[in-house]
Amino acid sequence: MDAKITVKKAAPEEVVLKVDQSRPTLGRFRLQVDRQTKATFEGFDDAEKAGKAIKKAYPVVQVCVYDAQESVPKMLE
Repeated sequence: MDAKITVKKAAPEEVVLKVDQSRPTLGRFRLQVDRQTKATFEGFDDAEKAGKAIKKAYPVVQVCVYDAQESVPKMLE
């Protein structure tokens, strides 16, 4: 028994994906949780406020505000 299978090729879909591969702009102050950068801020006060909120909700994690310009970390208690 010979079966004949016919396959019709569909027209190629035109899909254009734009990927922005440039690096995101980073602010001067980086909020780090357990040594992983989670957000960046232009002002220290904003970064410290966000860090204290995380530290209050999760007291076990290590929260730090890193000053990229001065290369100085500040641990939050």
